[in-house]
Amino acid sequence: MLTIEWTNEKGWGKPHIKPFQNLSLHPASSALHYSVELFEGMKAYRGEDNKVRLFRPTMNMERMHRTALRASLPSFDKAELLECMRRLIDVDREWVPQSNTASLYIRPTFIGTEPSLGVTKSNHALLYIIIGPVGPYFPSGGFNPVSLLADPKYVRAWVGGVGNYKLGGNYGPTIAVQHEASTLGCQQVLWLCGDNHEVTEAGTMNFFMFWINERGDKELLTPPLSGLILPGVTRQSLLDLARQWGEFKVSEESVTMAQVLKGLKDNRVKEVFGAGTACVVCPVKRILYNGQSYHIPTMENGPDIAKRFLKELTDIQYGRTSSDWAYLV
Repeated sequence: MLTIEWTNEKGWGKPHIKPFQNLSLHPASSALHYSVELFEGMKAYRGEDNKVRLFRPTMNMERMHRTALRASLPSFDKAELLECMRRLIDVDREWVPQSNTASLYIRPTFIGTEPSLGVTKSNHALLYIIIGPVGPYFPSGGFNPVSLLADPKYVRAWVGGVGNYKLGGNYGPTIAVQHEASTLGCQQVLWLCGDNHEVTEAGTMNFFMFWINERGDKELLTPPLSGLILPGVTRQSLLDLARQWGEFKVSEESVTMAQVLKGLKDNRVKEVFGAGTACVVCPVKRILYNGQSYHIPTMENGPDIAKRFLKELTDIQYGRTSSDWAYLV
């Protein structure tokens, strides 16, 4: 693991790569009492050429830095942290799986360690990174369709809040709702917001819909970065790829459940899927909303757009396609 300590008095200390071990924290640490903490989620991939690659890691560093400032944690040099991460992965590179369905998960974490009670800025902090090999995110496998529970009485984020930052406090309160979803036969929660039941995120994934819009255009639609959703690296990568293809309209616009249901009724919704680091791309087969189950149709051979995205992204991640999105370790 990698650890770097910071104090307001001395600034950043030296980075240390050391054996994986428990942390020692003061019982009054601000991370434990006031959720002064954040994290990132990244992966390293071993290609068929045996080289190890990260995927657009500078975007994770940018997001982590923005989140740190929002949490009143100290600023840091993004390029230096990425270099520290590279050194850590290089030391443990034998842990990167030799598989095109597995990877090395990387969890940078930043916590306030202020050793006194008080809702105030931390004068002590700890930045650390832990890593470990992982397989598919969902127990059902890497690309099996999932069902979503959309219950408007639960809200993940709101305008003016911190839903667009990767703070641990955004995730803890979702666990009970996730458990409720599982009791109803759903794998994830489709988070809604506002009186018009605006669609925001699909569990821990960004939401995408490929449909024929009201104007008759083929369109890939995802909610905008309005503060309600996390600006995902995979989300941005899908938008970038789709715009490179130039085969259909690509939109970042708000969409409500009423629009989704109208699209389903009119047979205009072709695919719904989630996207994120953990799952890459995951098709959605069903939405349970207000007690009624809505089936998501797919093309005859399955979710073609989602499959295409998955192939192009994983080809880059595993080095089968050359791209400046891949960062060699």
